[in-house]
Amino acid sequence: MGWLEFTAALTLFLASHAIPVRPPVRPWLVARLGLRGYIIAYSLLSLLILAWLIVAAERAPFVGILPYWEILRWAPLLLMPLACLLAVAGMMRQNPLSFGGLGLRAFDPADPGILAVSRHPLLAAMALWAGAHLLANGDLAHVILFGLFAGFAVMGMKIIDTRKQRQLGQAEWTRLSRSTARLNLARLRPSAGEAALAAAVFLALLVLHAPIIGYRPLPW
Repeated sequence: MGWLEFTAALTLFLASHAIPVRPPVRPWLVARLGLRGYIIAYSLLSLLILAWLIVAAERAPFVGILPYWEILRWAPLLLMPLACLLAVAGMMRQNPLSFGGLGLRAFDPADPGILAVSRHPLLAAMALWAGAHLLANGDLAHVILFGLFAGFAVMGMKIIDTRKQRQLGQAEWTRLSRSTARLNLARLRPSAGEAALAAAVFLALLVLHAPIIGYRPLPW
């Protein structure tokens, strides 16, 4: 039952990300929900399926792949604050170069904020989340799960850049993206509000991790 549930959850997650973004489906949903409504509904659905997928991975039979080193349990604690910051800041600012930006603050090419760090802050956050948890969970189900997410996030950055460049045209793409990067953590300069909210999200994840996922994230 464990592998069957994991396979079903993984299949549903992949389908939920492949079908709603297809050209015939996405315009139909946007026309009825509005762009903001579509993004919110799509995000909530993705989070619910993701929660099931993570729980299903925990229930799958254990097959060791990576060596179990105690120090690797620290990877999520060290990387997740940065992932939370990228995700929070990315959601607070409108983003014409990727997806997920629902904030009221308009995008300014001269002052791109978090987009100076990454045009795709949500994908960058996903890559960090997946990489950290892959190191901390080296069994087969989690290697498949987090390896898939890490690969999806990294490949997604390149795919979206190519698509946006084609949609916007070279001149507009150059104007909008000139002060941004695909990923450059050296440019990270969060505002006090972004840092505070990201810290709150990280603390909430620590508190909720055990009751929701069933695993205590603190290594002591």
